[in-house]
Amino acid sequence: MYRKRGAGSSSNLPELLCTSSPCQINDWNDHFLSMRMVQHFNILEMVFSRGARRSFDIFCKKLSIPAHRGHGYSVLACRGSSIPELRDGKFSCTSSYPNEGCDLVKLVRRYAVDVSASEQMSLIKQLRERTSAPIKDLITEAAQKELRKRGVVLANKKSCRTAAEGLLALAQNGCKAAIIELNCETDFVARNDIFQYLALTLAKLALLVESSQQFSGAFPLGPDCLEDFQMKLEHPKLSGERTVQTAITDVAAMMGENVKLRRGFVMSTSSHGIMSTYLHTSPQPGLGRIAGILSLEVEDPNASLGALQRVGSDLAMHVVAAKPLFLTKELVSSDAIENEREILKSQAEATGKPQIAVEKMVEGRMRKYFEEVVLMEQKFVLNDSTNVKTLLSTLANEVGSVVKIGSFLRMEVGEGLQR
Repeated sequence: MYRKRGAGSSSNLPELLCTSSPCQINDWNDHFLSMRMVQHFNILEMVFSRGARRSFDIFCKKLSIPAHRGHGYSVLACRGSSIPELRDGKFSCTSSYPNEGCDLVKLVRRYAVDVSASEQMSLIKQLRERTSAPIKDLITEAAQKELRKRGVVLANKKSCRTAAEGLLALAQNGCKAAIIELNCETDFVARNDIFQYLALTLAKLALLVESSQQFSGAFPLGPDCLEDFQMKLEHPKLSGERTVQTAITDVAAMMGENVKLRRGFVMSTSSHGIMSTYLHTSPQPGLGRIAGILSLEVEDPNASLGALQRVGSDLAMHVVAAKPLFLTKELVSSDAIENEREILKSQAEATGKPQIAVEKMVEGRMRKYFEEVVLMEQKFVLNDSTNVKTLLSTLANEVGSVVKIGSFLRMEVGEGLQR
């Protein structure tokens, strides 16, 4: 592989790119101008200019080696050959290097082929479209397979790095919804269309998972539940059938970051209810950084669901904004209540007020605590003159049936992870 020297260089000839340190050969004669050679794996490699073509052709003819003709430059590699002998057309190949001999030319290869620059760029473009690899990695058409192998190795090396950015992807089908969190290292990758496509595809796949047991609320889906599933990808740069884990590894290789499926949940409701969702900071439908999912259920199967849809969407937004932890006061654990009560009691006693006043202060602050963490007790964010419990009572009168929240879920990208 060769590249042209810069404009400030003493020669316009190419220089050979090699891991070894090159040594400079200065003006030989009209045929062999300023060149570079390297000794790499015991092979002497030289770059010949156009002016050396005649001598090069004669040399190949004497050794019964086909000469490579065409535009550009040719490379001759001869083990142990003496530079002056090659220059003068003598081919006895007496070695100027210790412990090396040479019988014949070991390698004849063209470093520039008869392909136009536009054709070469077209091939590079095709490979980049299929692999998204940097241009420096695009060597030949056959590189695609090798790049995937290298990508797996690189992805495995990066798997221990913190990935606290990413997106939530949500898919819904009637009374069932699924949400997954796909993480990466930077928000730059989270904005990439390949990453977003993979996240949406994983959410749709999670929607197909059936639980073997009955559950209420959100059913958790760990990465191990999905990693062996087969998925069909139809993105221009990520296509074909592969397992979930393989697809994630391929995207990690393309992005150059640690990419991982962190978690997922599936929620469902009865046929007499609706599933409402809300995504905050959404780059496109089905994606976001914060999500609220909520199910509303009615007892009367003949009740109108139109009003439920409207209120359900507002409540899903409320879940994102208000961050409730529990649905009702009865679901708050006794340990959580006792710990909070002890903290509030210590704060009240520090004021030095009488015991009766302290107890009243504790009870008042406990009500405030429930209003902060219990969904049914929270002030409705779109109308703080009422709470969620009162909102559902008003809705029940409108639809002519008792309305209740079956379950809810709030998720945020990277929550609980150390950044």
